Amino acid sequence: MMRRYLVAGNWKMNTTRESGTQLAQALVAEVPAENPGVEVLVCPPFPYLTSIGDVVNGSGVGFGAQNCYHEAPGAFTGETATEMLTDIGCRSVILGHSERRHILKETDADINLKVKKALASGLQVILCVGELQSEREADQTEAVLDTQMTGGLDGVDASAFDQIVIAYEPVWAIGTGLTATPDQAEAAHQYLRNWLKDKYSAEISDATRILYGGSVKPDNAQELLSQENVDGALVGGASLKPELFIPIIQAASGLATS
Repeated sequence: MMRRYLVAGNWKMNTTRESGTQLAQALVAEVPAENPGVEVLVCPPFPYLTSIGDVVNGSGVGFGAQNCYHEAPGAFTGETATEMLTDIGCRSVILGHSERRHILKETDADINLKVKKALASGLQVILCVGELQSEREADQTEAVLDTQMTGGLDGVDASAFDQIVIAYEPVWAIGTGLTATPDQAEAAHQYLRNWLKDKYSAEISDATRILYGGSVKPDNAQELLSQENVDGALVGGASLKPELFIPIIQAASGLATS
């Protein structure tokens, strides 16, 4: 089956309101409002979500958050509820990013609570999984992916999968300039697709999009995205510059129509 590409920009802890607004305007100008082959998403920092939402509303660009909390609104100082995200028109949330796992010490159990809460709120979840360089060198990539998928999706019903996207992000390739080779990316994506087939069903495995993240740039986007099991990209640094992010979207569009 033809899975619709998803190209998502994770702005991380970057931009100002002004620079973020300009970036969003540049994307809106280039991305067609009707873009059947490619879904485009930007995930700005929390303080700028409404500003960016105002810019992209009604365009071919959606907006999402980089995190959420697993409880209903209440006494949780400094946290952001899924109800707040949906209230401002957010449609997606990135969960389990390696920076949340390794810098902010989120566990698979923490991530799982957030996944279930976000799904219950009707948000699309982009669940990130991926191994450290030491784990890859020790030939533990598949064991790590199994642990993260099993933990992150614990108790998640098959019926929720129309809201779930998986992002494979080898930690050693994030912000390092190192990129998984197309073969390395495809092998990990193939493993994840087989995992979904084994744990859920062939239908879910076929329909679920698996993105690649880790130093995606204009010059490697087409080769990565043309792999059979790569359904898009979760882009970090390159998503902060229209002249880099737009060619990645165009690479996906070209493959979608070819």
